[in-house]
Amino acid sequence: MGYSYHTEQWLPYPVEAVFAFFTNPDNLPALMPAWQQARIEKAALVPPPAASASAGSACAGNGTRLTLSFRPFRHLPFRVRREAEITDFSWNGQFCDRQVRGPFAWWYHCHRLRPVDRHGMDMTLIVDHVEYELPFGFVGSLVHRLFVRRQIEEIFSFRQRQLSQIFSRMPPESHRPQPQPQPQKSA
Repeated sequence: MGYSYHTEQWLPYPVEAVFAFFTNPDNLPALMPAWQQARIEKAALVPPPAASASAGSACAGNGTRLTLSFRPFRHLPFRVRREAEITDFSWNGQFCDRQVRGPFAWWYHCHRLRPVDRHGMDMTLIVDHVEYELPFGFVGSLVHRLFVRRQIEEIFSFRQRQLSQIFSRMPPESHRPQPQPQPQKSA
């Protein structure tokens, strides 16, 4: 049986700054609750086309694979590994990842970002949509009802609070997109 989860968040920062933050894999553990003790175990980055890349920051494009380990439930001493691959990437628009190996029978997560000008203020609408399935049939459905759905909601709620806090601590100039060098015309 398949499930889905959808959430949206507004951030009062330009889409370029928000997208650059999301596509840097080093930022992922900070978006997960501390009790999960998330860490990136392995990263095989495939950078997106260089013409659009921000200078000096890691960026995960199509084909990037990340292995993340974390505690799946509070107070449990064991860790779970989840390997994900980015399957769809569009600069300052969206990227999607699918679970290659991990605790779910299926996991597909799309992060869509949309720039919005609100009375002269650059804002970003972040839309997260997840489709997933749990293994073990009826037992998986029961575990979903008792634990998993609520935990997914809590983790995304935590993530939204973290994003607001992280961006509020950044200096204003870091929120503005940096001008891209223009090709010089030959005489």
